[in-house]
Amino acid sequence: MVKNSLAVVGHAGPVSHGDTMSPSHALAALAALGQPTRLEIFRLLIRREPEGFAAGAIAAAVGAPHNTLSTHLAILARAGLVRGAREGRSIIYHADIAGMRDLLSFLVTDCCDGHPELCDLQRFSSAPTCDCEPERDNGKCRK
Repeated sequence: MVKNSLAVVGHAGPVSHGDTMSPSHALAALAALGQPTRLEIFRLLIRREPEGFAAGAIAAAVGAPHNTLSTHLAILARAGLVRGAREGRSIIYHADIAGMRDLLSFLVTDCCDGHPELCDLQRFSSAPTCDCEPERDNGKCRK
């Protein structure tokens, strides 16, 4: 069955220029993650991928009132780090993995004077991905 989803949270903040993120966009994303509750929300959503998490469940998990949570989610969405879609009566939020990749890429672009292989960061970008949650003990995927 195909889900009919409607995007309800968009990116209204700084936009990337082509394949590169602008410094103002990177600053917005870093500032959004620089607040403890927003960092906790983003980390929660990363752990809940690919299913996402309903707004009410996020509020309960982080102990935030609904109106405060709405503000936090809006800031994260404008920074390009979360997105939401309506599913029935709920809004399901997801971490925007592409937005985080863009931010990380922006941060390491000048790594090691233009030679990122010296920083050994390739292993992070070429690591296989899975659709499962990592086990808490060893970081490996559960089947």
